[in-house]
This record gives sequence, C-alpha cells and structure tokens, in this order.
Amino acid sequence: MTDSEDHPDLAGLQRRLAEFAAARDWQPYHTPKNLVAALSVEASELVEIFQWLTPEESARVMADPDTAYRVRDEIADVLAYLLQLCEVLGVDPLAALAAKIERNERRFPVPGEPDAPEGN
Repeated sequence: MTDSEDHPDLAGLQRRLAEFAAARDWQPYHTPKNLVAALSVEASELVEIFQWLTPEESARVMADPDTAYRVRDEIADVLAYLLQLCEVLGVDPLAALAAKIERNERRFPVPGEPDAPEGN
C-alpha cells in the first residue's frame, strides 16, 4: 500500500464514493433526505456497540480485535454517508468544521483569558 492509500485525502475519498455510486446508478437514491437517514442508521449501529458498556469498558473497546473491527467499520459507514451528503449539498466538510470550531471558541472561551466572561 502506498502512503496515499494509507492516508487518503478527503476529496479523493469523496470522488471514489461518487464513482462507486455512479457505476451502480445509485445517484437517484442519494438525495439529501436518504443520505441523512442512512447516516442516522449507521450512527445508531455505532452507538449499539457501546450501548451497554460501562465508561471503563468503552475506553477499552479497541483492545478486542473483533469489536475494534466493528467500530472501524461503522465509523467508515458514518463517514462515507457524511461525505456523500456533503458532496450532494455542496458543503466543504473541513471548512464547515473549521467554522464551527471558531464559533465554539468564541462561544466558550477559556476561563481566565481576557475575552472570557465573568463567572466562566
């Protein structure tokens, strides 16, 4: 495996997902509504793995090879549907995340820093 296959870029992954769907004529089904529903289902499958674990057990979930495989697989499904949704809606996921982090940094300043409100 090459380094780019080990650490592919986001745009390349989105392109591969789009090509995968196009080759199978799945684009008519990849509407925002359907992609959001599929994303929710896959996120729920990830939640299911952790549902009845204690906090301590959940912190060790990757120690078990079978469970770690399931976790990685469900994370991949969630990310795949999220990237496809971004593609369909024309959202740059990295730009959206960067903007959200900036808003949160303003909304929740570090206590004791000059811009932090009193009582924080």
